[in-house]
Amino acid sequence: MGQDQEPIKLVQTRGIYLLPNLFTTAALFAGFYAIVAAMKGYFDTAAIAVFVAMIADTLDGRVARMTNTQTAFGAQYDSLSDMVAFGIAPALVVYSFALVHLGKLGWLAAFLYVAGTALRLARFNTQPHDYDKRYFQGLPSTSAAPVIVTAVWLSYEYDLDGMFIVIMLALLSILIAAFMVSNIRYYSFKQIDLKGKVPFIVLIIPILVITAITLEPAEMLFGIFFLYAFSGPVVTLWQLKKMRKQKGKKFLKS
Repeated sequence: MGQDQEPIKLVQTRGIYLLPNLFTTAALFAGFYAIVAAMKGYFDTAAIAVFVAMIADTLDGRVARMTNTQTAFGAQYDSLSDMVAFGIAPALVVYSFALVHLGKLGWLAAFLYVAGTALRLARFNTQPHDYDKRYFQGLPSTSAAPVIVTAVWLSYEYDLDGMFIVIMLALLSILIAAFMVSNIRYYSFKQIDLKGKVPFIVLIIPILVITAITLEPAEMLFGIFFLYAFSGPVVTLWQLKKMRKQKGKKFLKS
């Protein structure tokens, strides 16, 4: 029941379905565990816990659609779980690692990220059903959280500290929060047909990616989600530039 699913009309029924809500509970638990791990100083473990929450969050939606067990309760429970796992947990991870050294400015930066996540989830939950499903409006919280926690993971793994790193993480948190509440469009990958046939060579790409992530998880995961987070502004600027050129050509022709 994660943000990668389409908003649907839900009807509340008596009782709840166990299987999809177990995955939602797993995502909630992983997010809570990330907070506990960060409080104890295990920032690599905290980052991994957020990724576990991402996997569980993806599975709950898939399972609900496959078993036709989508309910209003499940949708609300999923949003609350997302708020903890992809809003509060990343904010507290980055605050515990770095932003605490900025005092009031530090926790304000962390709060801005939490507020951005809450607004992003609220907007998604109230989004019209006829929206363009090829794109997300604003950076999804499930893609924003990995940027924050992997940045902390890399800094922790390479023993990076100092005020420069602290300020960079604060600015990154604020920028990612801005991406979440913006109107920037992000490709949703919903149009990819996983059931269709593809050339054999296409199978090599995910194998290489998985291998690279296994060898250098922090570096690869940060690179993947960082590029995705900044792909939205780049593509949006390119589309705006293209539209201006087309308008200019029409104006010259007229």
